[in-house]
Amino acid sequence: MMITGELLIGFETIRGRNGELWAIEAATGERLTPSFGGALPSELERACALADAAYDLLLNTTPAERARFLERIADNIIAIGDELLDRCVAETGLPRARVESERGRTVGQLRLFASVLRDGAYLDIRIDTALPYRQPAARADIRLRPIGLGPVAVFGASNFPLAFSVAGGDTASALAAGCPVIVKAHSAHPGTSELVGRAVQIAVRDCNMPEGTFSLLFDSGRQISQALVADPRIKAVGFTGSRTAGRAFMNIAAARPEPIPVYAEMSSINPVVVFPGALAARGQAIGKDLVAALTVGAGQFCTNPGLVLILKGDGYDDFKTAVADALRVTKAATMLTPGICKSYRAGVEALESHRGVDLIARGTSGGPFQGQAAVFETSAQDFLEHKDLHEEVFGASTLIVRCADLKELRAAMRGLEGQLTIALHVDENDFEAANDLIPLFERKAGRLVVNGFGTGVEVCSSMVHGGPFPATSDSRTTSVGSLAITRFLRPVCYQSFPEELLAKELKSENPLDLPRRENPFS
Repeated sequence: MMITGELLIGFETIRGRNGELWAIEAATGERLTPSFGGALPSELERACALADAAYDLLLNTTPAERARFLERIADNIIAIGDELLDRCVAETGLPRARVESERGRTVGQLRLFASVLRDGAYLDIRIDTALPYRQPAARADIRLRPIGLGPVAVFGASNFPLAFSVAGGDTASALAAGCPVIVKAHSAHPGTSELVGRAVQIAVRDCNMPEGTFSLLFDSGRQISQALVADPRIKAVGFTGSRTAGRAFMNIAAARPEPIPVYAEMSSINPVVVFPGALAARGQAIGKDLVAALTVGAGQFCTNPGLVLILKGDGYDDFKTAVADALRVTKAATMLTPGICKSYRAGVEALESHRGVDLIARGTSGGPFQGQAAVFETSAQDFLEHKDLHEEVFGASTLIVRCADLKELRAAMRGLEGQLTIALHVDENDFEAANDLIPLFERKAGRLVVNGFGTGVEVCSSMVHGGPFPATSDSRTTSVGSLAITRFLRPVCYQSFPEELLAKELKSENPLDLPRRENPFS
């Protein structure tokens, strides 16, 4: 499949005429061919018009039809083969094994939502049949089903070029809900984005979905991205990236004549809390495992453990020694982009020069586009006093906060913003203290992990990848797992409808054989 640098608008491929952008080889900083044309406002208009026209048609597709569509996308992505893997490795600097794993997760998400559609429980269909003889007042026939919100704008993420990008979780869940999707490709991996986008475009045609079901745009600046969120035909936004960009999209969406939801994942330092019993029993092992979790993927995970709160006591010296020993032999890793590498180095330098912060150890040095892992230490008092120590450093860096007692640990945790994950390392004699703190942890994060780290995000029905602001813009939702589909649905009630006007999901004979709640409280 050839990479041409073109926009994908419905069934068309068009060379964007609004400037150009280039993919950069992450390991060398050199340009990769071809160049990619940025979209003009007229090309955005075309994509939005097609998506708006497709919406009504998608409303009439069945869950089974959309399930086949998602599975075809998955098959098409696999069929690209080595070309996709090679381009993704070049554009991101990620190891090939990681890219292969992420491709598996991407097609797995698509197939998960196909299963969700066939199961039908996500619809939560409710039917309260008429009670014409009820006294003192009759009840009309009332039925409920959810429908897709409308066209959705999805912004690809830098750190997951497949699983959180063109055909990633936001796109998969929006398409499953029956929403057309317009993706703004991430500038860090445009070639990868085009290859996957073509796989989706082919599936749209082969599965007889309406033309505007999917479009892929490139933006040579910020104009098209901002205009996409502002367009009145867009009804929701899926975004993974920086807090600055996420807040900008939230502000645009809120200022529209019709405000819309922005489901943005933005910032999290994912605290790790080490309790005294666990520290004394296995401090050395926890330290070694921390470094492994910290440095996977060059630390460029949104669930990376960027903070450790620890009650200093027996086992602390063993813990620190294990961290230092493991870190010193950890090789520097190529980061996603030269810009991300530069920002990471600036963040590490700020910590190293910060009053009250001590360097424990650094990994081996590397090339100009590689991040050198680092672990720092400070006291709870300094951590509480300096709010800048709470900020995320995107990469393989973490700050250990020494807490004198549970009171200090609680105070440090209370001062934190919302998080995606909190990990607890406990032994049996820590259970009482942990139980006392769990309500606070629940207020701060969307996922709690015991005796592990949050870096592994399983795609399943019970996963929550979300949390209070600024981890995400809406703590009631998740961007990973089957529950993600609910972000792009809204309930509609049908009262006193004759059978001839009801959607198939609501007809009395249940032709789609969907699970339904009928007269549950009558």
